[in-house]
Amino acid sequence: MGVMKGGGGERVEKLKYSRMKLWMIRATTSVLLWTCVVQLTAVGETWGPRVLKGWPSCFTHQDSSFSVIEDKVLSVPARVLPPKRVYKNNGYLMVSCNGGLNQMRAAICDMVTIARYLNVTLIVPELDKTSFWADPSEFQDIFDVDHFITSLRDEVRILKELPPRLKRRVETGTVYSMPPISWSDILYYRNQILPLIRKYKVVHLNRTDTRLANNGQPLDIQKLRCRVNFSALRFTSQIEDLGKRVIKLLRQNGPFIVLHLRYEMDMLAFSGCTQGCNNEEVEELTRMRYAYPWWKEKIINSDLKRKDGLCPLMPEETALILRALDIENSYQIYIAAGEIYGGNRRMASLASAYPKLVRKETLLEPSDLGFFQNHSSQMAALDYLVSLESDIFIPTYDGNMAKVVEGHRRFLGYKQTILLDRRLLVDLIDQYNSGSLSWNEFSNAVKESHKYRKGQPTQRSVIPDRPKEEDYFYANPEECLKPSSYGQVSSM
Repeated sequence: MGVMKGGGGERVEKLKYSRMKLWMIRATTSVLLWTCVVQLTAVGETWGPRVLKGWPSCFTHQDSSFSVIEDKVLSVPARVLPPKRVYKNNGYLMVSCNGGLNQMRAAICDMVTIARYLNVTLIVPELDKTSFWADPSEFQDIFDVDHFITSLRDEVRILKELPPRLKRRVETGTVYSMPPISWSDILYYRNQILPLIRKYKVVHLNRTDTRLANNGQPLDIQKLRCRVNFSALRFTSQIEDLGKRVIKLLRQNGPFIVLHLRYEMDMLAFSGCTQGCNNEEVEELTRMRYAYPWWKEKIINSDLKRKDGLCPLMPEETALILRALDIENSYQIYIAAGEIYGGNRRMASLASAYPKLVRKETLLEPSDLGFFQNHSSQMAALDYLVSLESDIFIPTYDGNMAKVVEGHRRFLGYKQTILLDRRLLVDLIDQYNSGSLSWNEFSNAVKESHKYRKGQPTQRSVIPDRPKEEDYFYANPEECLKPSSYGQVSSM
């Protein structure tokens, strides 16, 4: 019995000691946990979502530096990313765009849409570096690449480069490469391109201009083309900021017109339009046309082409048309173009009629444009931004920039864009210059013929089997446009 009693007392002592030890551990743990909660609350209130908002905080942030940080962090709106779309990846699509900025812009919209439809992963498009402009800019030099990728993640997966195992195929030149057929229906890509992607895992499309049809596509296809164009393709902050500066400088002096005067050397050589050029200039333009094998038309009758309305208006013709449209010479005219062929000699009549001619080079200091020199696509991006914001946009030729800006201005609320009927205008100009028409007759004829050519709502024309002759989707993306107070106006 004695042994048992002694053993029981020892157990009691051990039990008391264990309870005391357990209490000390609990107390210490509680203190540590409480300290952590307090610290997390303080950090949470300063830096992030207040997940511990209901817990009291022992700190009042008396330190002014903490207050400044808190104010700055809380003042920045959180960027809400769309949820990622989950889908079985059928492979990878690489694309190499060709042409100038706006030709490539439209192509990028098409390629994103095709990648989404095929359930593949798109690699950030490669831009053209071998065309006439020889611009070495990469995608990220012109467009905000991170915004491009994240803003579309609910539609399609986009990567900056191929995974390493597939990247080696590119390095060894074993990637399957091909040009898709122009103006193809989306079903062409499902039936012809998708099997190739599944077979080779990665396919490279080496030409991308006008590879998706204007019409006859499902509504969600058309709307995605618009979303890429008007939302996902945002220029870099450097380009955006400089564009805003140019617009601010123009606005300080009142309303302004953007004149897309497409009278540059490459356009004249390509089109063969040499009116007003001297013999040396004609020879120079002809040599250039023959130097570029992808410009297929070599022998061109310039006079005939002009009468058919297939030449850009000359600067002197443009001056006449602006006057005939009653555009006052007090307006600022911003020239959105590269170097005008023939320089001051060809610009003299336009500058005389409209003395407030300006360009980005005259509004900004050389140092402002230093980074953009020899980067024609980045310079074109500046002109694009200014063109969108102008009171009136007037292109003298219906090239890619003219069409894409026209469509973008429609999207922004049918901002006035005067679409010149060149075939009619050159005939009226010739009649006026020959004395067959008085000034009033000429001016009235110009105004009357362009009454419904100011960017009002129209239906896109459809010409089966002749897509080059019908209205371009990006010039009039009517599936994406809101109804306007103009009312529906029939297409001319």
